[in-house]
Amino acid sequence: MINFDKKIELAEKSIDIFAIGDLLIDMISSEYDDLAGCDTYNRFFGGSPSNIAMNAHKLGVRSLVASAVGKDGLGKFLINHLQTTGIDTSCIQQVEHSTSMVVVTKSKTTPIPIFYRGADYHLQYNDNLREALLNSRMVHFSCWPISRMPARRTIERVLAEARTHHILIGFDPNYHPMIWQSGEDGVDYVKSIIKQTDIVKPSEDDAERLFGKDTHENQIEKFLELGAKLVIMTLGAEGAIASNGKESITFRSYADEVVDTTGAGDAFWAGFYSALVKRFSVREAIELGFAVSAYKLKYTGAVVDLPKLEQIKEMYGL
Repeated sequence: MINFDKKIELAEKSIDIFAIGDLLIDMISSEYDDLAGCDTYNRFFGGSPSNIAMNAHKLGVRSLVASAVGKDGLGKFLINHLQTTGIDTSCIQQVEHSTSMVVVTKSKTTPIPIFYRGADYHLQYNDNLREALLNSRMVHFSCWPISRMPARRTIERVLAEARTHHILIGFDPNYHPMIWQSGEDGVDYVKSIIKQTDIVKPSEDDAERLFGKDTHENQIEKFLELGAKLVIMTLGAEGAIASNGKESITFRSYADEVVDTTGAGDAFWAGFYSALVKRFSVREAIELGFAVSAYKLKYTGAVVDLPKLEQIKEMYGL
């Protein structure tokens, strides 16, 4: 059981957080409007695991990302962005498909995305990826790479290796039917993956897409019954409820200014993981996740210029 008031013991490795999945372009509207009413869009670095790796690096921990991009200008932009930040790009695979993109409305609530998928799901399991995994303290993935082949098989091999070598596994169950191929219902597959993970962080929308409408407490119980060891259900401005199956705790949000919600969940993950690496207790790590998310919400784009985790801790009085 994962105890809220204890640290999670992580083996000493050269990589703290290994995020695997989508590296893509976020095209975010310059106006708060629906997509039909927007004329101007700005290009941002995007992709949930990539956002987490970037944010964690800025917070002061060692992160690495594995993904696939196209051999095009957008792919080059993403790789250059990682390199400029100081992140090793040796696990970024360049493939013969267009770099993936999400077009999204700038939003103070829940962004409305349109998905254009190409290179991201062509991530291959290879010796380079395996070596990075075995040198990592924890691994993170989301629904994007498991939603299509061949990346799904890559993640399955990653999970098998991670479990064999006792590497902490975090999963963002951000199921959305639009990222799955037409005619394929991914709900059952996502549910089958949960038992292979340690920590899951569904939003209210994620839970409803997987299980239908229900109370927060019942939704959390469903994730636990599927095998998750720790469930953190984020509730937007209301904070979160976390449960380890024995104890449930309510956490409040620290957000006092919201400019753009894009990447707020990724910022939470980065703060939470970074705090675990820095040997804070699970309870403290969740609090720090919310502090990092609150800081990000003041800015547009999924990846912002974050200070070190210790500075954010002091800013929010934690």
